[in-house]
Amino acid sequence: MRPLTEEETKIFFEKLTKYIGENVRLLIDRPDGAYCFRLHRDRVFYISEKLLKHAVSIDRDNLISIGTCFGKFTKTRKFRLHITALDYLAPYAQYKIWLKPTAEQQFVYGNHIMKSGLGRISESTAKYQGVVVYNMADVPLGFGVAAKATSECRHAEPMAIVCFHQADVGEYIRAEDTLVG
Repeated sequence: MRPLTEEETKIFFEKLTKYIGENVRLLIDRPDGAYCFRLHRDRVFYISEKLLKHAVSIDRDNLISIGTCFGKFTKTRKFRLHITALDYLAPYAQYKIWLKPTAEQQFVYGNHIMKSGLGRISESTAKYQGVVVYNMADVPLGFGVAAKATSECRHAEPMAIVCFHQADVGEYIRAEDTLVG
């Protein structure tokens, strides 16, 4: 386990900024202690520094996971967020999409969001902006990328895609083997 390099930090924070904007610093400067991001086997973990001090005594080969996995770097050095980061992204999300109850299941199964399933969308959401997806009861279901801006969504056809699927809570079941380890 090691700190992120300068290039990895830049790529990682650009991805986080796409979803939570300037609120990234709130993840590190928390009132309940100092937190940091560490890289282990191409995965980025969010760990309290107190826990990190205890983890130093564990051999790298024996360490599978520590803290919360935010995502992983692909072989092409792009960063892909995992659903495990949702609980930390949702409170700070700048742009949000709410789904109608009929569209929740489709999204949780890994499908894109159609205009017909769109309940609400944050004002001034830009095209290709990272968004957190909620149900109408404000429970976070996942995150995606807006396929259309807010103004375009109003006049879109019912079967037009308004949000590209990135990750959803259904991945805990569909991809439980690959989320950690």
